[in-house]
Amino acid sequence: MARVLPRPRSPFAPLTPPAPRAVLRRRYEEELGWPTTATGPVELLTGLRFDVLEMPADAGGAVLRRLPRTGPVALVRAGSGGKRPADRPKLLMLIAAGGAEELPGILEWLEWGALAADLTTRGTGDRMPAPAFPGGPGRSYGFGSREAAGWVRPPRPGYEAGNSLPTTGFGTGIGDVGGVPDLVRLVSAAATECHRARLRRARNAQSDRAYGDQPLAFSNASRMSAGTRPRSLTL
Repeated sequence: MARVLPRPRSPFAPLTPPAPRAVLRRRYEEELGWPTTATGPVELLTGLRFDVLEMPADAGGAVLRRLPRTGPVALVRAGSGGKRPADRPKLLMLIAAGGAEELPGILEWLEWGALAADLTTRGTGDRMPAPAFPGGPGRSYGFGSREAAGWVRPPRPGYEAGNSLPTTGFGTGIGDVGGVPDLVRLVSAAATECHRARLRRARNAQSDRAYGDQPLAFSNASRMSAGTRPRSLTL
């Protein structure tokens, strides 16, 4: 019986390119050394190489204008609807690993306490969406993109390893001259801008009553008269 052999493959047959997710995952892990999730949409694991300081995009934009030098910053698009606080676009600022644990103490020292409810973190055990790798395919990702996240201030290979992310402790406190701000100064600016953004949204009838408080009750004037002006406003 004659054997049926498969037809030889044409030498010009195109090779199947790797999946975009696989390329994105490999570039983050090999070029930046950032761990990613193994399955599903590519996400960056926080709490290992970096933590994340998270805030509403309107407040984050004001922070970026005040602090022209920070660590990498990503924008996460709004969820469906965009009316609830959880649905609004978020700005994610990368900070040194361990910074997420320091946020409550810093806010307490700055006398913000629970007033900075919009300012949160992602640390050990958390993750963030992985934007398109800077300089690669999809480098147009950003504010107008349909993707889940995009870089506003992208990372550079090898740059983060040199203690260039906002942190606290000995050797920090350099401000925004010649390097990134220390974590206390960054949190101070972020808490202030989060509060101002809430007041603006309240004036625009976009009240944050889901938090169960009264945004306008914490204006600078009323808090100064009550003797509760945040320490951060004096930094």
